[in-house]
Amino acid sequence: MEELSGNDRILRAAIEAFGRDGVRATSLKSIATAAGVSPALILHHFGSKEGLREACDRTVTDAIRTYKSGAMAQGTGMDLLTAMALVDENRPLLRYLAKALVDGNPHINDLIDDLIRDAEGYTADAERAGLIRPSADPHARMVVLTLWSLGTLVLHEQLERLLGADLLGEKGDILPYVQAALEIFTDGVFMPDAFHQLRQPGQE
Repeated sequence: MEELSGNDRILRAAIEAFGRDGVRATSLKSIATAAGVSPALILHHFGSKEGLREACDRTVTDAIRTYKSGAMAQGTGMDLLTAMALVDENRPLLRYLAKALVDGNPHINDLIDDLIRDAEGYTADAERAGLIRPSADPHARMVVLTLWSLGTLVLHEQLERLLGADLLGEKGDILPYVQAALEIFTDGVFMPDAFHQLRQPGQE
């Protein structure tokens, strides 16, 4: 296995710590200790804790884009969570997202915009490959799906309580969530004529 660079070790340690304790409660010293580097090296690479947080945001969105693009190419993992949570090494990324949403990351709008923009890209690829249906409004579809997934992250404790699906724990069982999500995405919820009737109330 290739040894991680000091920069990569810092990012990994920061994502773990920020996802567990939040940015405000995490010191650069504790990140440096976990990464096996000096606090001075963190400042050298990232300038400040805020600079490190911004780099963590980019790392998380890049990782999600990579995994979701691969999942779409294989026809699996229609929502933000499924493909990511199936791989244990991605759980820290999901914990980071969940904590950022709850703690009020000052750049949360930018982070969500990046996730939606990336989702539009890999979903368009999946459409061209014939894996998913086209949408009358691709942007609106991905806004709704992305926000649904992020809401699930925020409410992960309720998901575990109600379905027994553990999205964020190490080696947590996400099968109950995956089964329900895949049924919704592949079979739908409404009967075929329901959407037409909803759009044209009172018409036969």
